[in-house]
Amino acid sequence: MLRVLAAAAALIWAFLACGRGMFWRTDVRLPHSPPAGTRTSWPSVAIIVPARDEVNVLPDTVPSLLAQDYPGPVRLILVDDNSADGTGALVTERWPAVRVIDPSPPEPGWAGKLWALRAGVVAAGDVDFLLFTDADIAHGPGSLTALVRAASDGHLDLVSQMARLRVRTVWERLIVPAFVYLFAMLYPFRWSNKPGARTAAAAGGCSLVRRAALERAGGLAVIRSAVIDDVALARALKRSGSRIYLGLAGPVESVRPYDDLAALRRMIARSAYAQLRHSLLLLVGTVLGLGLVFVVPPAAVVIGLLAHDRRAAIIGAVAWSAMAGTFAPMVRYYRQPMVTAWALPFTAVLYLAMTVDSAVQHYRGRGALWKGRTYPAPRR
Repeated sequence: MLRVLAAAAALIWAFLACGRGMFWRTDVRLPHSPPAGTRTSWPSVAIIVPARDEVNVLPDTVPSLLAQDYPGPVRLILVDDNSADGTGALVTERWPAVRVIDPSPPEPGWAGKLWALRAGVVAAGDVDFLLFTDADIAHGPGSLTALVRAASDGHLDLVSQMARLRVRTVWERLIVPAFVYLFAMLYPFRWSNKPGARTAAAAGGCSLVRRAALERAGGLAVIRSAVIDDVALARALKRSGSRIYLGLAGPVESVRPYDDLAALRRMIARSAYAQLRHSLLLLVGTVLGLGLVFVVPPAAVVIGLLAHDRRAAIIGAVAWSAMAGTFAPMVRYYRQPMVTAWALPFTAVLYLAMTVDSAVQHYRGRGALWKGRTYPAPRR
């Protein structure tokens, strides 16, 4: 039985490595942009930052947005989402060039972040593009120019970049690269970027949207209850005929710290069960599937060696090597030691525990808890 399970895992990894849109590669990036001066006209952009209790990160991110070298008309709008820590007052005092909006509490059926983004869209007025960027995301000076150029030259309605998350603590180094790797496995970037493909995804921390395309898709109201709002936005746009792009970022980084495992657990568990559409059947299948794919290979190696079953150990080692080999590019992208790639089974077990915890919290009435708000499962 151990040999059979290990062989099944090895076959699955062979399929994932070759038949899952090359999800493990990290070369899906915005093309290198020529100097901005080669273009004579630039579309108007409104940068919209939803912020709820973000005084700790805004000093590192707002200046980066104000320092953009974008040659066209641009305005920066921060939506103070009913903060209790003086977020709006801080921005008004330090950066008077930023327009601060205080929206009303979310209406029934609206997720808090989407309600804040809606207020920002209304305040933006008649602009060509909207840049939705989270309060913890810092941008290099050429970020906005590169995003707009990619959208204009590629005739894209959504250009999104997966921000490089912080990896300083031990837990961040262990979990963050795996988080992005598993996201890419679930939503292969190449498939998402292919017109006509069913896969559609975006990264909410940095998403440039063509306003006309957003309106054609029905606006943010069509995804108002979404917990995983970035993926929902990409799906809505793609269904309406838009072309979208998602890639890994260069000069776009998150400064939010996750100092301990509990903070990372909250970040992941917030949307894990929602990703499974709040289905117990999908939860059981996910636990069994991830157990087979990530846990069986190292277990086969260890048990095979202890039980003197060389065949099981070899098959397990092949599967484990394939796993680590596909994870290695992401580890390199995050500039972590290669030994981290071999720890992916341990990280996968943590993800399994967090996913189960997400389901438990959901049934306790505390699912999708974030920033003091809890969002119920959408009605079917």
